[in-house]
Amino acid sequence: MNKRILTVTLLFSFGCVKEISSEERLERDTRRSDSSGSATAEELLKLKCDDITQELTRARDESKPEPQRITTYGELFDKVRDRNARFEDAISRNPDLAYQEGSANVIAARDSCNDAQADVRHDFETLVREIVQVPVVDDYKDGKAVKAARLDFELLREAIDALGLDDKDALHQRLNNAEKTVEIKSQDPASGGRKKRGR
Repeated sequence: MNKRILTVTLLFSFGCVKEISSEERLERDTRRSDSSGSATAEELLKLKCDDITQELTRARDESKPEPQRITTYGELFDKVRDRNARFEDAISRNPDLAYQEGSANVIAARDSCNDAQADVRHDFETLVREIVQVPVVDDYKDGKAVKAARLDFELLREAIDALGLDDKDALHQRLNNAEKTVEIKSQDPASGGRKKRGR
């Protein structure tokens, strides 16, 4: 009798498990998987944007050809945007990264990348708008003035799209109009140019 009572008592003491709802179980599992898939503080600190400064200085060098500068800005913009996205994703998956010990370094690194992205975007947009304002320049061929593209129109279109500018349609239209001017001039037999393929 005593053994039976002891067994029942043990079963009750070890067997009573708190029931949790399906929603609670799903939230707990999701939280665990999100946390396990998120970057650690050490990994985030490797994303610092200190290296952007030197490349940004190169892109700002006005003695460099404009196509090279546009390409450098585009690559830099992609790089800092990707790093910022990784910071935001990691912190949203594991908010403790912003509050645990050593979090000040993570936040400083993230803020540095935000600042770098703002600087790159500002300079990139300024250069793109400057070129789009005057997309066609005077060139000389066989001693005669002809109209020529200041910079490859496709490269400019890609830059406009990468920046996601609010007035990108107007900027594209300006390039389309400029391109027609260059094509008309290049088709003119007096210019000595070859006919360009129309769009």
